[in-house]
Amino acid sequence: METNELSHDRLLQTVRERALRGIPATVDEALSLAATHTPDELADIADEVRSHWCGDRIDTCSIVNARSGRCSEDCKWCAQSGKHATGINEYEFIPLGEALQAAKANSDRNVCRFSLVTSGRKVAPADMDRFCSIYREIGRNADINLCASMGLLSKDQLVKLRQAGVSRYHCNLETSAAFFPKLCSTHTHAQKLQTIAWAREAGMEVCCGGIIGMGETLRDRLELAEQAREAGACSIPVNILQPIKGTPLEGTPLISENEIILSVALMRLVAPKVAMRFAGGRARLSPETTRRLLKGGISGSLVGDMLTTIGNKIDDDYELYESLGRTY
Repeated sequence: METNELSHDRLLQTVRERALRGIPATVDEALSLAATHTPDELADIADEVRSHWCGDRIDTCSIVNARSGRCSEDCKWCAQSGKHATGINEYEFIPLGEALQAAKANSDRNVCRFSLVTSGRKVAPADMDRFCSIYREIGRNADINLCASMGLLSKDQLVKLRQAGVSRYHCNLETSAAFFPKLCSTHTHAQKLQTIAWAREAGMEVCCGGIIGMGETLRDRLELAEQAREAGACSIPVNILQPIKGTPLEGTPLISENEIILSVALMRLVAPKVAMRFAGGRARLSPETTRRLLKGGISGSLVGDMLTTIGNKIDDDYELYESLGRTY
């Protein structure tokens, strides 16, 4: 074996051994591995790390669109921005009965977590009281852990959510700090980090990931995982861009499935102990790639429909998990 090959194999084993002790790979180490090993080789290591830290239970969650459209922000990927003509359904509040029915249906299907998601930069104080009332009603009637995804809230609002029974707050960083300004000009990466910090101070866990395939580099994806981990994320959702007609990214070329496998494997090595979950965009993947990702770093999944795109049927997901020896 050539000296360079020995060096490359040594780095892979070093990263593997450290990850199994909970020590993350650096972004530069992960990029070096990408240049010298196949996606399948790296996915095998990532799966070992996933199994060690997250076990074989798929951490499931589901969302409902509690306020749709007319968002003031200009995020280039998003169908809900008022600056893009995407033709989505728009409404101010989900009816209490509909939210409660969705939460109970997910609880009955053994889904672990349920979240209300609102469009918009933030939620007005009076509206927050209304959403907190919905959460309290769900807490009284459904056996399910509660999450919220409501934008750039104040610390006081986050405390109110916690008091209403919400145990986890979701605020995606979306991409690396370096790439974010190319995708959004109406708020900043730093503002997202502040919201995440306040959510943790309010006593909530944080779920914090992003979208891959928006024109970013592999380094950007790995920096996203690193920055989410450093912000204290216990969960990193990995969305795959589905270009939506009417958004500035509608013509973005799809990244390859091999690139997705590579990215997820390396993100797992950069954040070895964090739950890494399937989120939006999964429906476009082949069954083979979906199975490879579940055996290549993914330990959780958003199930059911997504915000503005169709997801996967829960029963189909459960059948898939069982075929791989995973529980839920």
